[in-house]
Amino acid sequence: MNPEMAVSALTAAREAAAAAAEVIRHYWHRGVEVELKSDATPVTVADREAERAIRKILQAALPQAAIYGEEFGLEGERGGLLWLVDPLDGTKSFVRRTPFFSTQIALMDGDELVLGVSSAPIYGETMWASVGGGAWLDGERVRVADTSTISDASISTGNVKTLTADARWDALGALIRDSNRIRGYGDFCHYHLLARGSLDLVIESDVNILDIAALAVIVREAGGVFTDLQGAALTLDTRSVLAGTPAIHRQALQRLRRDAGTAP
Repeated sequence: MNPEMAVSALTAAREAAAAAAEVIRHYWHRGVEVELKSDATPVTVADREAERAIRKILQAALPQAAIYGEEFGLEGERGGLLWLVDPLDGTKSFVRRTPFFSTQIALMDGDELVLGVSSAPIYGETMWASVGGGAWLDGERVRVADTSTISDASISTGNVKTLTADARWDALGALIRDSNRIRGYGDFCHYHLLARGSLDLVIESDVNILDIAALAVIVREAGGVFTDLQGAALTLDTRSVLAGTPAIHRQALQRLRRDAGTAP
């Protein structure tokens, strides 16, 4: 992707996130009925209308790109430019009147994530980033912390149900015991905190690429490292996250591998 196209795409993603925010705010104040999808997860009219608003803007700005969205699936062909869209990540929070939900929009060029926008309209902040362009919080550039030892590290966990049945569960417990602080902010929130230097490590084991693609670009452009729990690069099939400052990510990955007996 050439620089001019990258700028145009990021502008479109931010505009699309802002359009989704208008929809979400409307239904946040008005209230919605909740339906269940086939996988028993909730969905609302806010999810669907927000995705329609996003798709309209993205398609107009970059018609050659495919779009893969949470509510309406894939439109176009994978392999080239691909938008990844979760219009309302955290629907369970939304319907329970908890402001920890967001709109996630990312763009892949082949296998590379090249930009991301994470908009949390009720929480009150938006972050964005593009490869080589840095990470930004409401117009201010952000960086991860320079924390270098586990004993000084603040750790946040999100979805970890699968990890509780994993050989690494005890390793995670030891990591937490040796850390400075443990919290469970979850959703977009702990990635925003990581990118702006308020956290040092995020661990999750039950995610979808649509939940994390934009956040991965943001954390990386803020100077952090963002992989799955095995230390592998993200793909469309990624289901776990290990994200942190470079030093803390490296130490955590080594310990998870060693203490779970999975070191290469």
